[in-house]
Order: sequence, then structure tokens, then C-alpha cells
Amino acid sequence: MNDDNTKISGNNETTEVSSSFDVLRRFVRRRSTFVERCDLCSLELGFDHPHLLEPATRKIICACQACSILFSSGSETKYRRIPRDVRYLPDFRMNDSQWDALMIPINMAFFFRSSVANRIVVLYPSPAGATESLLDLESWDEIVIANPQLKALETDTEALLVNRVAGGSHYFIVPIDECYKLVGLIRTKWKGLGGGSEVWEAINGFFIELRSKSQPLTEVAHA
Repeated sequence: MNDDNTKISGNNETTEVSSSFDVLRRFVRRRSTFVERCDLCSLELGFDHPHLLEPATRKIICACQACSILFSSGSETKYRRIPRDVRYLPDFRMNDSQWDALMIPINMAFFFRSSVANRIVVLYPSPAGATESLLDLESWDEIVIANPQLKALETDTEALLVNRVAGGSHYFIVPIDECYKLVGLIRTKWKGLGGGSEVWEAINGFFIELRSKSQPLTEVAHA
């Protein structure tokens, strides 16, 4: 009886394992056949494709090259093309008191000029997503005077991304989709009160990759 029971148990386990592998194989096949497509014309897209922004909703959509060139970053159409260049700001000037005056609760945030709100908007990443912080415009104006590169930010589609975490100070002008990529990374990987080691490793990796594909933008002369 014991031998029979062992045999029956073994057959059940084999059947269950086989069934599990069948499910996994079907899942992998579905993932491998998934194709990302242009949200405007449904053309199949490659991994590195353009994005468009809808300023009214801050929604980002995927686009093919042909559709993306129909929109400029400064157009008054429903969508605006998001630029691709990442620029590192090695000469950025901002001291701790200026940062504190901006009243941002964490040491990471991004700033962009919103055509809908007709002002500079500052968002910071959190486990709940992108959170807006009230901006002291007087303090922001002081920072712009010290860093005239910021006057050239493209409305809606480019942002100043600031990372002052862990005692470092890193400043970038980035496409707005990079900012929301960081927000999504933090939202999906954050665990517990402190975030956990996984999310901080992911954040560090994000900024290492950002730095590797950036071009330095040195200080320009004051007007």
C-alpha cells in the first residue's frame, strides 16, 4: 500500500509539474510574440522609438518615426514630440539654502514649464507616483539667473532633473519621458518605509545609464 501511495503521489507531482511548464511555455510564447505599436498608426515599433506628449493630460504615447515628425516640440497641436537628447550640467549652480527654499520634501525632483498651467511645475517621485510640490517662484528665478541654460528648456517636453540623494549633486536637462520612467521605476520597486535595497540599486542604475548617454552642457554666458 505504501508503494502504491508513493507511486500515485509521484504521478500527481509529475502531472502538476508538467502542467506548470505548459503554462510557462504559453506565457513565454505570448510575451515573445508581443509587439509594441505606434499609438497613432499601429505600425510595429522597435525598442528605441520616439515618444509624444499630450500636454493637457501629461500622457506619453509611443510613436513611429513617420508620425513623430508630424509634431514639433513647440507646436500647438494636441501632441508634442519629446526630444531625445540628454545633457549633463557639470557647472550647475545651486547651494543648499536655495534648494531648501524650493520647499521640496525629498532630494530628487524635476522641473518643467507647463503650457497648460502657464508656469514652472515641480514634481518629485514617490511610491504613489509623481507628486506635485508648491514651488517658490522667487527662489526658482534666482536659480535661473545663476544657470541661464534653463531658459532654453522646451516647454512641456524637457525638464531639469535634480538628484541630490546620498550627498551627491547631479543635474540634467532631460526629455520628460525620462522623468516619468524614473517615477515608474520607484513606484513599482518601492517596498516598506525605506524603499528597500532593490529600489535604491535601480535608482543608482538609472542615473548611471543617464550619465552614460548624456552630453555635457557647460555654462553659457549671461545675456
